[in-house]
Amino acid sequence: MGLIGARIGDDVRQLRPDFRAISIVATGVENRIDHPIARALLAEARKSLDFAPWADAHLEAWRETFRAFGAKPKKTASSVEALRSRVAKSGELPPINAVVDLYNAVSIKFALPVGGENLDSYVGRPRLIRADGSETFDTVRDGRLIHEPVDRGEVIWRDDLGTTCRRWNWRQCLRTRIEPSSTRLWFVLEALAPMADEAVEDAARSLCGALAVISPSASIDRQWLR
Repeated sequence: MGLIGARIGDDVRQLRPDFRAISIVATGVENRIDHPIARALLAEARKSLDFAPWADAHLEAWRETFRAFGAKPKKTASSVEALRSRVAKSGELPPINAVVDLYNAVSIKFALPVGGENLDSYVGRPRLIRADGSETFDTVRDGRLIHEPVDRGEVIWRDDLGTTCRRWNWRQCLRTRIEPSSTRLWFVLEALAPMADEAVEDAARSLCGALAVISPSASIDRQWLR
């Protein structure tokens, strides 16, 4: 259980018994379009693709996991692989807003998926489960809002309203995205066996420290999800 009662389903634990995550809740955050520390961390991340000695093994573990629940990692890669591949190809990652830039930078540098959510848009507690096939996911296609079906057996994050992230950490829904005006935030740093707990803690400290610089008056708490 995390600070907001996030839950990992038994069927997900059976799929990857080695999965664990750090849950971070930040309240009273003063996000903004841009901040010097966010720019600095993004620039550092662009140069640090070889920082993590566990990176290749960790990315391969996520590929294996995606294949295990029926996803095709070459088509729908984990969030961290998508970010790192983009930086490796272009050397750039366009800024979004300060908080999103921070957690993207941490994800790239530490080679682990990091999700960020607007808690004010959540209804009920987050659950990581395997979908039963009745769920839908809101996204934009060809400039139009659509509600696409979720595959049965797919690993998803969801709340009481529906799917918030498809294919474990592949794509986030529109409803819970962090905007510059968001003040109550939840982050989840997700790890598999090739990555040591100490490294996940280092990534969490990096994110929490940067959040405290952006918003010194924010309240920031973290806890393991196992």
